[in-house]
Amino acid sequence: MSYSIEGKTAIVTGAANGVGLAIARHFANRGANVMFADMDEGRLAKECGSREDGDPIRYFAGDLRERLTLANLLSATIDAFDRVDILVNGARQMMFTDPLDVEDDSLETLLGQNLMCAMRLSQIVAKRMIKQSDGDEDRPAGTIINLSSIASTHTQPQLLGYSISCAALDQMTRSMAVEMAPNRIRVNGVGFGSVMSAFLKDVLKEQPDYRKEIEAHTPMGRIAGPDALTEAVQFLASEASGFMTGQILTVDGGRTLLDPVAAPAH
Repeated sequence: MSYSIEGKTAIVTGAANGVGLAIARHFANRGANVMFADMDEGRLAKECGSREDGDPIRYFAGDLRERLTLANLLSATIDAFDRVDILVNGARQMMFTDPLDVEDDSLETLLGQNLMCAMRLSQIVAKRMIKQSDGDEDRPAGTIINLSSIASTHTQPQLLGYSISCAALDQMTRSMAVEMAPNRIRVNGVGFGSVMSAFLKDVLKEQPDYRKEIEAHTPMGRIAGPDALTEAVQFLASEASGFMTGQILTVDGGRTLLDPVAAPAH
């Protein structure tokens, strides 16, 4: 079975930096047409440069929490590439939560960013995938990959809101996988930890000793770069995983094999 995504069209959100950027670049290097999407237009322009009709890389900047922005993202992708075959929901936000602060609204913020954006974009992209498949039951209609975290199953009170949003995203992945399977759309996720996300990079600037704590609780003894996820996501996007749906693939250097509550779930 082929791992190839050559000639496919992918939307990758969160593509201005970190893990999302690594995946978008990887897809482009593997021959896919890629729409880099993010809120940060400056970073997108820097990464993608000026693009013209026919270029395999395009970018879209906007607030993906807005329904109209999501519709415009899909329209821009169809205008540029005529179709969409792969959606990677990589736009994620991470915040610390005070579990005892009744005024803390981080959970609401994180559910809006990490769950609702992914759900709404998945819904409109799935409808497009179904429409463009023209009822051809011999071909897959498309695949959706949600980037999640091992925080969804590992308890760290300071990441209460983030953990809940990731757990909700994992359940959304499973539910949508069942709902979309008859339409030949596969929905999977990648739960990662011990990977250098943009958020973790910022945290380590403020707390350098945090690196040693993460490494000590990771059997492979290191924090991986964002590129550690790219092959896993390509696998889920390709026909090599053609009989997989509703699965959360863990990429964490063995971190989830250990279970102390106080260990960082990054």
